[in-house]
Formats: sequence, C-alpha cells, structure tokens
Amino acid sequence: MMPEPHLSARELLAFYLEAGVDCAMMDEPVNRLVDEPAPAPQPARAAEPRTAVSQLAPAPQRDAPPSRSTPAPALAPDAAIVSAREAARTAPSLQALRDLLAAFDGCALKSTATQLVFADGNPQARIMLVGEAPGREEDIEGLPFVGRSGKLLDRMLAAIGLDRSKVYIANVIPWRPPGNRTPTPQETQTCLPFIQRQIELVDPEILVTLGNPSTQTLLSTREGIMKTRGRWIDYDTGSRRIHALPTFHPAYLLRSPSYKRLAWQDLRAIAKALEELPPRSD
Repeated sequence: MMPEPHLSARELLAFYLEAGVDCAMMDEPVNRLVDEPAPAPQPARAAEPRTAVSQLAPAPQRDAPPSRSTPAPALAPDAAIVSAREAARTAPSLQALRDLLAAFDGCALKSTATQLVFADGNPQARIMLVGEAPGREEDIEGLPFVGRSGKLLDRMLAAIGLDRSKVYIANVIPWRPPGNRTPTPQETQTCLPFIQRQIELVDPEILVTLGNPSTQTLLSTREGIMKTRGRWIDYDTGSRRIHALPTFHPAYLLRSPSYKRLAWQDLRAIAKALEELPPRSD
C-alpha cells in the first residue's frame, strides 16, 4: 500500500505511523538529496627532519583499551541459538531468567528496542497466555499487551471472570521488532529457549497460544490458526505435559471482528477447563 499523492506533511506522518513506521533508526535526520560538503583542506605541515631507520625505537605493543560505545560483536546465528539454550536452562527462577535475558546479546532486536518486555500478571497463575512480540506501546511501558490489542485481551479475560491477577502473560519475542515487522526465523529460534524456560518455571495448568506465530513456534505445527484454534494440544516441557489451546491474537480480532464469535467459543472452553481443574494443595 502506497500513500496517496499530494498528502500534507501531517497526513503523510499519520500514514506512516498507521503502517508501523514510528521510529527513526538514526539519531539525526539525514538529507540524502544534498551533496556532502567537500572536506576542508588541511594546512600544509612543515617538513620534519628525517630520522635514520636505525635510530627509531620500536613502539611498545599495547592492547587498545576497549571503547564503551563499541557494541559487543554479534554472535553467529547457530552460536546465538546455542548460547540462548545454555543460558536459559541455567535459570533457577523467573527473576534469574529475566536477568539473563537483559544481559543476553545474541538477538539483534535488543539493540533497536527501547527495553525488555518480559511478562505481566501472576507467576502463580494456573493459566499462561503467550503472544508473538511486543508492539509500540509495550516497548514504551515494558509490559506485554498494553496497547489496543491488550485492552481487548483484558475484556476477553473479563468475559470469563479473569483478569491479570489470575493469569500470566508473555511473548515468544521479548523485544519489539522495528516498525512492528514480523520477527525473522533466526530471531524466533534465538528467543525460543527463553520462553520455553519461562513456561517451565511458571508451570501452568493451561497454556493459551495467541495467534499463528506463537502457536506454530511453541506447539511445533505448520497448520494455520484457523485449523488449530479451539483444539487442545499437549505442550511438552520435558518434565510434564501441559494442555494448550490455540486461539486468535487480539490484534487479529481487531482487524477481523467477525471471528470474535469463534474466539468466544475458545474462551468458554478455557473457562470450562479451569473449572474442571482440581484445587491446588497448599
């Protein structure tokens, strides 16, 4: 989709914001239509007396001090995935996992995001919901599902008697992709060990995958959300199996409200499954 010709500057900015282009990738704007000024001529240096090669003392070899502004070298794709797996499985708690993610440099999304978006809700909840990646509002606030789709999710939960004090919410990708673009397979696979460990630590009774990307990533299926939604699938943590139910992402329901009827069926199935769970022993 291209912007209409003859738009005003304000209308053009609104178009790009709606399309997800809402952040600049450089500190200062650059006018590419203006030729760069020629470098100023350097003043002539006075001739220096020549020194015999034999009189030059060898300069001591010293390592240059590391620059604080120099970013850490990027890991190779396979190395980043291996590093993520090794780091994630060492986390004994959710706080330790959050700290590991904050220090992890194997995903390039970290360098373009405002902050880490780890999770929200109750870590002791019996139900956990997982989406794909944070958006603009989530990137600003540092919490998942706080924008328009988050408000719809809150209303969906309220319809079956739940709120954020009774659920735990996270994303497969903890950093916002620039312009809300789709995460690459490499980015998804690098972040996957961390959300897998997060699910294992929360240890919910019910896992709800919101949307096609999180469903395919976590439940290892190539089927689309239209075929998988409303169908219970076992999610294997390695130590136990968790009942998982895919459903539509709230952002998709905002674009296609006709599917809210099917989403309501999924919500009723979740509510019924929660009612049938045996009480937890303290």
